[in-house]
Amino acid sequence: MDLEQASHSIGHFIYAYAQAPWRAQRQWTGSLLLGVVGLAMVAALYLDVTSQAAIAGRQIQDLSSQMISVQQASADLQSKLAELTSTSAMEARAAALGFRPMESADLVYLPVPGYVAPRAEILARAGALKPSAASMPPEYTESLIAWFGGHLGNDRGLPIGAAP
Repeated sequence: MDLEQASHSIGHFIYAYAQAPWRAQRQWTGSLLLGVVGLAMVAALYLDVTSQAAIAGRQIQDLSSQMISVQQASADLQSKLAELTSTSAMEARAAALGFRPMESADLVYLPVPGYVAPRAEILARAGALKPSAASMPPEYTESLIAWFGGHLGNDRGLPIGAAP
């Protein structure tokens, strides 16, 4: 292809392109619309993530307030239980039910078959038992320096003074 033909085809291309200016306008419009659609998608994604974060934060606040109210209710119930089981309240309820303090004349002992009471001498002897001191072999009471001195003092590895 020579230079004249190349310039002619380029000129023809430019002429054909110049004949249709709506093509350039369509390209610019399409690019602009693509950019607008892309920005709209990013904005929608941002709004979705932000709304989900706001909803999660609100749920956390609701659960925190519920937890505080449950803790307060638990503390109220504990104080009510302490009030109901106090000595004065228990004595008043026992008196209302017809109970009275026990006296030594009211004691009744029931024999239990097979029960053997512990003997006093066994209990006295058990208190006198003391654990014996632990005895250790002499190998474990030797200091590290004495052990090194004994093993490094001769060439066979026997302690000094030991018979070969």
